[in-house]
Amino acid sequence: MKINRTELLDVVYRFYPRGVHKIMRIYVPPGEPVYVDTEEHRRLVEAANRGRAEYPTWKAMIRRLGDRYGLQNESLHLFTGGSDPAYSSRIWLTDKTALSFHVSLLGPYYGIHLPGIPEEEPVAREIAREIEATYPGYQPIPPELGNEVVPDVDMDGVSMGEATIYVCFFSVVWTWVDPV
Repeated sequence: MKINRTELLDVVYRFYPRGVHKIMRIYVPPGEPVYVDTEEHRRLVEAANRGRAEYPTWKAMIRRLGDRYGLQNESLHLFTGGSDPAYSSRIWLTDKTALSFHVSLLGPYYGIHLPGIPEEEPVAREIAREIEATYPGYQPIPPELGNEVVPDVDMDGVSMGEATIYVCFFSVVWTWVDPV
C-alpha cells in the first residue's frame, strides 16, 4: 500500500496539536491552550508508554543488528519519562559517519536516514529487512514526504514551522545524521 501525504499528516495531527507552542504554563496567558494539556499530547505520552512496554522487541532487534555492526541505541530517553515518538538507533559505517534508523510508535512506519556514502546501501537493506521482519506491516516513509515541513507543529528541539514529517514521526533524533 502506497503511503500518501494526507495519511501521514492525519497521524501527525493526532499526536501534535496544531498551532500550540510547547512552552510551560507560566509563560502562557490565562485561558490560552497549554501544550501538555492537549488531547494530542496525551496520545503522544500513551504512545511512549506503549514503547516502553514493548521495548523488549526493539531491544532484541537491535541486539541482532549490534552483533554485526557498531550500533548505538538512541532510545534510552524513553526510560527517563520522555515522550519520544519512536525507537531510534544508529549504526557506524566509518569512524565518523553513521546512518540512523527509527521505528515509529505513532503508526506502522519506519525511516532509515542515510548519510550519503557508498557503504550505506547494503547496511540499509539489511536494516529494512530486519525492521520489516520484526514489525510486520511497517513501511518506510519516502523522502519526498518525510522531508516535508509541517508548518503548524511545535515540538522538543524544533521550533514551530521547522518540524518535518520525519521529525514528527521519529523525533529530533532524525536530524542527528548529517549527509556527507
